[in-house]
Amino acid sequence: QVQLVESGGGLVQAGGSLRLSCAASGRTFSTYTLGWFRQAPGKEREFVAAMTWLGARTSYSDSVKGRFTISRDNAKNTVYLQMGSLKPEDTAVYYCAADRTSLVVTSARAYVYWGQGTQVTVSS
Repeated sequence: QVQLVESGGGLVQAGGSLRLSCAASGRTFSTYTLGWFRQAPGKEREFVAAMTWLGARTSYSDSVKGRFTISRDNAKNTVYLQMGSLKPEDTAVYYCAADRTSLVVTSARAYVYWGQGTQVTVSS
């Protein structure tokens, strides 16, 4: 059973930074892709970033490209989302997800495993 636990959310002013962490357990993740999604109130869950565990191929949504960076620590089985130049429209619950694929997947429907989410609030 795969378990994903996010942390690092909080309240930050516009222009600030936060780093989210996703600790993964229960599998060897070399054949997995890990992704970050977010969901704001009244909106659908949207893709933010994804990374293949093996090969470290990445993909970002246009709305965060150049501001957010996804990375991983193999030894800790942890994926990070470094968020910079934050905007009020980045406010959402951020979710970590995992799928057993070597492809960079951007569709939420493709991901099987999900964390509980962590709230990020950006004040103006």
